Amino acid sequence: MKLKLLLFLLTFCTQAAQSQHKLDSLLPVRGICMAAPNPDGVDQFIDFVNDALVPRKLNTIVLRIDYRYQYKSRPELVAENALSYDDVKRIVNTCKQGGIDIIPQVNMLGHQSWYNNVGKLLEQYPQFNETPEIPLDQDIEWPNEWGLYCLSYCPRHPDVHEVVFDVIDEIVAVFEADAFHAGMDEVFFLGMDERCEGLDNAELFAAEVTAIRNHLAEDGKELWIWGDRLIDGRTTGIGLWEGSYNNTHRAIDMIPKDVVINDWHYERPDPTAAYFALKGFKVITCPWRFPEVTKKQLQMMLDFREGATDEVKDNYQGMLHTVWTSAENTIEQFYGRQDANNERRGGNWVEAFKALFEEAGKLE
Repeated sequence: MKLKLLLFLLTFCTQAAQSQHKLDSLLPVRGICMAAPNPDGVDQFIDFVNDALVPRKLNTIVLRIDYRYQYKSRPELVAENALSYDDVKRIVNTCKQGGIDIIPQVNMLGHQSWYNNVGKLLEQYPQFNETPEIPLDQDIEWPNEWGLYCLSYCPRHPDVHEVVFDVIDEIVAVFEADAFHAGMDEVFFLGMDERCEGLDNAELFAAEVTAIRNHLAEDGKELWIWGDRLIDGRTTGIGLWEGSYNNTHRAIDMIPKDVVINDWHYERPDPTAAYFALKGFKVITCPWRFPEVTKKQLQMMLDFREGATDEVKDNYQGMLHTVWTSAENTIEQFYGRQDANNERRGGNWVEAFKALFEEAGKLE
C-alpha cells in the first residue's frame, strides 16, 4: 500500500513538473500589471495573490509604486499612503512563496502629473519640468490649449538623474527585484524646454532609455518599458496614444537590445510584437479590457513564438495583463463586489483577465 502511494505521488509530481515546464516553454512571462495597495490593504493584497494569481500560475507582477513608498534616500518624494519597508517585505515574501517575480514601476520621463495634479517629483523639483510655461495654478481639464495630458521631466537637466537614480536603486533593492519598470509611455512633452528645444526627439528619448538601462546594468538589473513611443503612430495608423506622433519612434534603432518591451494595445490586437521581436527585443503583449481582443493577442503571441526562427523565438516572452485602477478597486472588482465594466471606454478587465488565464491554463 505504501509503495502504491509512493508511486502515485511520484507520478503526480512528475506530471505536474512536466505541465509547468510546458507552460513555461510556451509563455515564459504570465503576469499582471496593477497598482500597489495602500498600507491598510496589504493583507487583502496578499490574499489576492494567494487566491487569484498563484492558482492561475502567474509568475510576474509589475507593481506600480511611483512615490508610494517610504523612501529613505529621498524622503521629500514620499507620497500619501506610502508603503513601509515591512509592508513591502510581506508582499515580497508572499510572492516568492508563490513563484512570482515582482517588478516595481516608477514612471520615468513622462507621467509626472495628471493635468494640474502634479506628482511628487515635479512638486519637489519644479526645475525639472520640461514645460514650465504651462500654468499649474488653475484647474485644467482634458483636452486643453496646451495639449497637457501629463507632464514630463527634462531628461537633460543636470540634476535629474541624481534624484531619480536614488529612487530606482532603493525601490529595486527593497523589492529584491531583478528588473525595474520605468514606464516611459505617452511622453507627449519632449524637446520643448531651453535645454532640449531643437534637438531630435528620437535621440532625446533614446538617451534617457539608455541612461536608465546603463544605470541598472551596473548592478545586473534589467529595464522594462512600455512600447508605444517606439511605434510610428501615423504610418501604422495606430494613433498618438499607442504610437508616437512626436518622432520618438526612431529611437527603436538607438536603444540597447536588452531593454524589455511591454507592447500594449487595448482596442485591437495589433501585431506589433513581431516588429519588436524582429528588431531584437524581448517583447511581452499587454491587453486590458476586451476578452476577445485579449484571446486573439494570446493566440498571436503563441503563433509568433511557434513560427519564429531559433534566433527570434525567445524574444516572444508572453503576456502581461494590465489593470488601470487602484489595487483596492482591482480586488473588489475581481471578486464581483464592484462593477468592473468600463463605462467610458467599454469592456471589462475582469472578464478579459479570466479569459486570458483560462486559455493559458489549457496550454498545459
